[in-house]
Amino acid sequence: MPDAANEKHLRIVIVGPCGAGKSTLAEGLTARHFPARQITQEHSFVPNMWKLLSKPDILIYLDASFEVYNQRKPLDWGPKDHTEQIRRLAHARQHCDIYLPTDGLTPDEILRSVLQSLQDLT
Repeated sequence: MPDAANEKHLRIVIVGPCGAGKSTLAEGLTARHFPARQITQEHSFVPNMWKLLSKPDILIYLDASFEVYNQRKPLDWGPKDHTEQIRRLAHARQHCDIYLPTDGLTPDEILRSVLQSLQDLT
């Protein structure tokens, strides 16, 4: 776990199609002194990510299949839109520091997995 001095300098960004998982993870990480920020408007943010925000220290990509994501939160868009979202996120997925498929995981399991990955990275 980072100390207070390091906490100010560590920038964690969370992206991916797993919407609810991103906000829950950001809250869980922040509560444990890992300042994390979820990106909600990825359709416009990700193509210009490195221009709009200097490259984060840690980029986390939470992935979810359309079927699982739609079960968690019914969407007003279909599989074609989900596929387009994944395409737009391709750059982030290729360059992420932590990639986690979230299908079948609870929010607590996602948090534990990411915390373990962060410990391995730092």
